[in-house]
Amino acid sequence: MERTAGVQSYYAESAERLGRVYESVAFEDVHGALLDLLPKAPARALDVGAGTGRDAAALAARGYAVDAVEPVAELRREAARLHPGGGVVWRAGALPEIPGVQGPYDLVLLSAVWMHLSPRERPVAMRRLAGLLAPGGILLITLRRGAPPVDRRMYDIPPEEVAGQAAEAGLRLLRIVDEGSDRLGREEVRWNSVALQLG
Repeated sequence: MERTAGVQSYYAESAERLGRVYESVAFEDVHGALLDLLPKAPARALDVGAGTGRDAAALAARGYAVDAVEPVAELRREAARLHPGGGVVWRAGALPEIPGVQGPYDLVLLSAVWMHLSPRERPVAMRRLAGLLAPGGILLITLRRGAPPVDRRMYDIPPEEVAGQAAEAGLRLLRIVDEGSDRLGREEVRWNSVALQLG
């Protein structure tokens, strides 16, 4: 992801507060409509844009070996503080290229990340993610819908666009979920989830 003013700086300045906010909602509540698609453990998982580590820690607790990639150092520190212990390797990195990360992964998760990618970055990122998946591997993407905030770069991206770019990268659509209202109570925000598979 480009180091664009207002994106990473927002998360860096808000890391501790965001830790409280993000951790107030359980992994199972956020991703409940996709849990049946998770591969059986043991498996390798990649959490891209891992934030404060809620999802990475939950995947590790389910028996996955997890690489958690997050570009914002302050969020990585908060994640390590909130989720000490084994099972997660915290890494610096960002889409669209995620340098230094090597697959194959059985599961790749992007929770509230894709919305920050520019139209130019999205096809590049999708090809990179497809290339990180093992045969039969699952890619899960959650999309924040609604008018973007003005304090950071964000886009309202329909799930159909994601599915189309995924098809071009060799992934097949498994499911689009309308998650409905925001679990943090923001009336202007709703969520979609897209589940994709390699092969």
